[in-house]
Amino acid sequence: MADADMAPKFAPFFGMAGIASAMIFGCTGAAYGTAKAGIGIAGVGTFRSDLIMKVHKQQKIEMGDGLCSSQSLIPVVMAGIIAVYALVVAVLIAGDMSPPPQHYSLFSGFMHLACGLSVGLTGLAAGYAIGVVGDTGVRAYMQQSRIFVGMVLILIFGEVLGLYGLIVALILNTRSKGG
Repeated sequence: MADADMAPKFAPFFGMAGIASAMIFGCTGAAYGTAKAGIGIAGVGTFRSDLIMKVHKQQKIEMGDGLCSSQSLIPVVMAGIIAVYALVVAVLIAGDMSPPPQHYSLFSGFMHLACGLSVGLTGLAAGYAIGVVGDTGVRAYMQQSRIFVGMVLILIFGEVLGLYGLIVALILNTRSKGG
């Protein structure tokens, strides 16, 4: 087979589509999770502001009066990590693409598209799960503090969905070099 058959001029389009789908879907999931959990945190803050910025006496001594730590912000942080997964995969795919498209095979393009869809769609699902659990969990934490451990466990399971997509995307990316 000729090189033009194995590396057609439109092959980089699929790699670019993989980059775009990783970033679009992953960041959409992260944004939804951040917004949904943030709405819950804002709702709790109107009733119990001490739950939003909670400082223990020991932390106050070590950190000073200006810095605070918060347990209620955990869902927002976890939702933001989903976007980092998408960014990592997008950068890896972009690193595999080089300016002369004659060396970029159709196989690599499809594998990079699969990478982007893998991390992007699992990031969308994970962001949705983190947002819903974060919103409901923070509101429940306002009424009963014992719910915190259960909320964090469910958030971790939601985060792992995005991590699974990242792992599959990394495996696919390493396989794309064989084409």
